[in-house]
Amino acid sequence: MIIGFDAKRAFLNRSGLGNYSRDIIKSLHDFYPDNQYLLFSPESSSELLEEKYRQNVIYPKAITKTGKLYWRSFRMGATIAERKPDIFHGLSNELPFDISKTKAIKVVTIHDLIFIKFPQLYSFADRKIYYKKFYKSCINADKIVATSNQTKTDIIKYFNIPERKIEVIYQSCNAMFSAEKLNDRHSSVREKYQLPDNYILTVGTIERRKNALNVVKAMYYFNLDVKYVLAGRKTKYCKEILAYAKEHDMTDRILIRENISNEDMPVVYNMADVFVYPSVYEGFGIPVIEAFNAGVPVITANSGSTAEIGGTAAIQVDVHNPKNIGVAVKAVLDSNELRKQLIEDGKNRAELFDSQTVCNNMMDFYKRL
Repeated sequence: MIIGFDAKRAFLNRSGLGNYSRDIIKSLHDFYPDNQYLLFSPESSSELLEEKYRQNVIYPKAITKTGKLYWRSFRMGATIAERKPDIFHGLSNELPFDISKTKAIKVVTIHDLIFIKFPQLYSFADRKIYYKKFYKSCINADKIVATSNQTKTDIIKYFNIPERKIEVIYQSCNAMFSAEKLNDRHSSVREKYQLPDNYILTVGTIERRKNALNVVKAMYYFNLDVKYVLAGRKTKYCKEILAYAKEHDMTDRILIRENISNEDMPVVYNMADVFVYPSVYEGFGIPVIEAFNAGVPVITANSGSTAEIGGTAAIQVDVHNPKNIGVAVKAVLDSNELRKQLIEDGKNRAELFDSQTVCNNMMDFYKRL
């Protein structure tokens, strides 16, 4: 088969959609090398994707940023038609508006509809743009890949898309999160980021949807004498967290680390006593899988995609209730036996999201198309 991809995120985004795109492209090359893979990108090269995976890059003649953006949205379909792939897959929520010009089977991955469920997190203009792109892509696609049943449900609800058009295919995480490879780096990473010997960890942008304040409240209610490391980009929501911590004499227990490198993040996970992911909504929740692979006990929501992904390998709680969170955290901190059991369960659960398993699922899907 000849399979084309919208590779913009793989070339330009360091996390999130970029990681998803790179994982798909790399694993298909590695496990199914007999196919031809075409990468359509506004840029011709990238330090984020190794050269061996960039053998068939198709990019515009445009030089300016505006010209490149225009090509990707309004002219890339014509370029795809010239290269005649059997399948074209938009890996990051969108297809070019002129995608009808190609006879390729059209696939789009929708990761989440956060901009609809939490509109207050986005500007009016961004919401309008995202809605048009996502909705139009779902209409134009022959098939839609949802990264979780939660996202599938949202697509049906908000876009009125027939269920038969949507396929749920989970995503994987980078192999560097394997716990077997991390112990030797504990000391250097701990010193580099000034991390304590014992800590609770939450990873991701520190925004209201991620709900970290309820973990801080849980620490206060149960007088948990442990540090809380928030690894992610700060937003205005941080002020609420720090204000609560100051009011309750907990400032020294809240540690915010914004610039942890991708290479060091698995070690930061591995050193944590417990990973708490209290987000009230995710399209998938890849930090749960990263934590499973890194060998740390997981506590997450009892509803939505993180409950779906975590299964029985994670302690599921009502993340809207700080006391529920506190009971779970205290149980893990107080019991080595529970901690070991959760780590083992997480390791087994992570096999469902192994790179080869996910890649096989995607290739089976392509073959059915």
